[in-house]
Amino acid sequence: MHSLAEVQALGVAAKGKIVFFNHSMSTASGKTGYGAFVDLRTHGPAEAAKAGAVAAFVRSLATASFRSPHTGATDFAEGAPKVPAAAVSTEDADLFHRLLAKGAQVRVRLWLGCKTLPDAQSANVVAEVRGREKPVEVVLLGAHLDSWDLAQGAIDDGAGAVVVMEAVRLAAQLRPPLRRTIRVVLFMNEENGLAGGKAYAKAHEAEAPHHVAALESDSGAGRPLGIVLRAGGDGKALLAPWLAPLGNVGAAAFVDGEAGGADISPLGPLRVPFVSVRQDTAHYFDIHHSAADTFDKVDRDELSKMAAAVSWVAVSLAEMEGTLQRPPPTPPRTSERKPPDQPQPAAGARR
Repeated sequence: MHSLAEVQALGVAAKGKIVFFNHSMSTASGKTGYGAFVDLRTHGPAEAAKAGAVAAFVRSLATASFRSPHTGATDFAEGAPKVPAAAVSTEDADLFHRLLAKGAQVRVRLWLGCKTLPDAQSANVVAEVRGREKPVEVVLLGAHLDSWDLAQGAIDDGAGAVVVMEAVRLAAQLRPPLRRTIRVVLFMNEENGLAGGKAYAKAHEAEAPHHVAALESDSGAGRPLGIVLRAGGDGKALLAPWLAPLGNVGAAAFVDGEAGGADISPLGPLRVPFVSVRQDTAHYFDIHHSAADTFDKVDRDELSKMAAAVSWVAVSLAEMEGTLQRPPPTPPRTSERKPPDQPQPAAGARR
């Protein structure tokens, strides 16, 4: 199967079968990128269950592989039928495809040791450097603490956590302190439903008008490439005078794209401006959500450049005279596993 519509059209042909979702992801973005096919993993198994299948295989969402599966969240609606679902390596997916294309009878024995446990209480980690003149105005920097348990989560999102922690560490050393507050949030439960991001937005809804910008670091450890804005008015004109120092790390220009991130997306309906430091993600999906996501994949020089870029952007937003205009509201990303009315983890204690 190459789409959810194909599964929905199977009818009785799916009954008692394993549905195999194949695709042609080969790049990080665009028509052959992650965003084009992630719905097969998120919603495909649920559609297979509705059609009467007994299980689902999903080709790994990856740009390279070492015969290792790349996993991720799968969503089943409350009360809907469920089936076992597994990611398969790109090599094994190619084997399935070749055999099926020849009309061969493919029989697979599926055994999974994973399981979903009940939700447990958790918390975001929040720290900030208070501003000297406008402490109630906040520049938010975010990354997430959780990762898939196949490996160490060094790229997704240990690297991002290091970047924002370094940014706030450097901000704390500045004298005099910056005009506005820089707040760092290490969100919990990004991978399993954005509960940390939703909890933060709910807990801080009243002060959302004082969030002058939010920036998320969740694209690996690659070098910075440029700046992306989502703001009202001519935000580029306001920020452009501050970009020159980013020339030292190759990021002193605005680039095309959509600013934002999964954990800060619940702030979209609250009209918080988003700023992103776009990274080189050419090899991000080589190891994303796989056993290859280990510390040795982090290039120290590239990660240092990314930390420097985020640090300077944070300083710029916290110190400039004016603030970005607020953009139109946007709908938040929906949870991949939990509907919005499910219990959320605590917003975390400031320290």
